[in-house]
Amino acid sequence: MREDKKFDPKHLDKLNNPERLNDIPVRRIWPVLEMEYPGTIVDIGAGTGFLSTQFAAYVTGGVLFACDLSDIMIDWIKENVSPIYKNILPVKMEESRVPLDDAIADLVYMITLHHELDDPEAMLLECRRLLRENGKLLIIDWKKEEMKEGPPLKIRCLPEDVRVQLEEAGFGNVSQYDFLTKHFCLTAEK
Repeated sequence: MREDKKFDPKHLDKLNNPERLNDIPVRRIWPVLEMEYPGTIVDIGAGTGFLSTQFAAYVTGGVLFACDLSDIMIDWIKENVSPIYKNILPVKMEESRVPLDDAIADLVYMITLHHELDDPEAMLLECRRLLRENGKLLIIDWKKEEMKEGPPLKIRCLPEDVRVQLEEAGFGNVSQYDFLTKHFCLTAEK
């Protein structure tokens, strides 16, 4: 695992900055999914669960699993998010492995995570495993452009490359949306 690609948990305050909702406005992202209110959502690379709290508003009588590699992030969610949002459950995951049952999710999403993955193909196959038939995957990541925020340009990915990875992992109906300023947005279906 290349640590230089991973988000440093010492900077978790960046993840909780409400300004992030200007760049990643969940209320504008949700309509592109064209979903009814799902029963189960899986957030891969949830960090502090900041965006989990936004997506949890769309879960009807179900649960949002906030998954992360970092014990620091999982502890943060347990202490600061789950007591307030009872339908957000933290899950400690491994690289490309989420300890949840097959076909449980209506939606799986990864936001600003794809560029950190050591093995994107394995993670996409894991996302597919977690999804119910016709379930959807949402990937949002940094555009491969120079800007003040975000990871180094050299580790950012192109949406065209992610699209190929999605298709190779068996996803269909891959769509790209360009309404975000700093990020690209892809959806796909199992």
